[in-house]
Amino acid sequence: MQALTNRAKAVDRRPMTLAEKMYIPAIAKGMGITFKHLFQKKATIAFPEKKRDFSPVFRGLHVLNRDEEGRERCTACGLCAVACPAEAITMEAAERKEGEENLYREEKYAAKYEINMLRCIFCGFCEEACPKDAVYMSETFAPANYQRKGFIYGKDDLLIPHPKEGK
Repeated sequence: MQALTNRAKAVDRRPMTLAEKMYIPAIAKGMGITFKHLFQKKATIAFPEKKRDFSPVFRGLHVLNRDEEGRERCTACGLCAVACPAEAITMEAAERKEGEENLYREEKYAAKYEINMLRCIFCGFCEEACPKDAVYMSETFAPANYQRKGFIYGKDDLLIPHPKEGK
C-alpha cells in the first residue's frame, strides 16, 4: 500500500553505539537548541510595566455609548440581544417619564441592561446589530475575578461617564 503523503520516514533498526546509549549526542543537540534560544529576543512581555499592542480589530469589553449631550443612546430595541449567538445579553425596556429628556435620547430606554461576560464570545454581532450605535466593543480586555457574579456587567458598569457631569 502506498502512503498518502511523502512524509514517511524509514525507521533505523541498527544497534546503538556506546555514545548513543549514553545519550551524549542527544544531550549535546538539546543544549545547542537551549543556547541558541538563550540569545534570541524574548517572546514574553513584562506586563505591568509594558502593555501589549493589540490589533486594530481587537474586540474587548462592551461599552454603552452616550450622545454628545450626555443622553443614553440605547433604546432597548433588543437587536443586540437577538444577534448574540451566546445569548449573553439581557435587557428590560421602560418608558421615559416627564423631566427625563436630558437622560434618555428616545421615548424608550433600557431600564436594565446586563452582559454575562462568561457567556460572551466577543464576536461583535451586538455592535453590528445596534441601529443607534449605542453598543461598541472597547480595546479593554476582561479583568480577572474570583466570583462568577463579578463577570455579569450591569448598565452602570457598561455606560461611559457623562461628558458634562463626569459621572
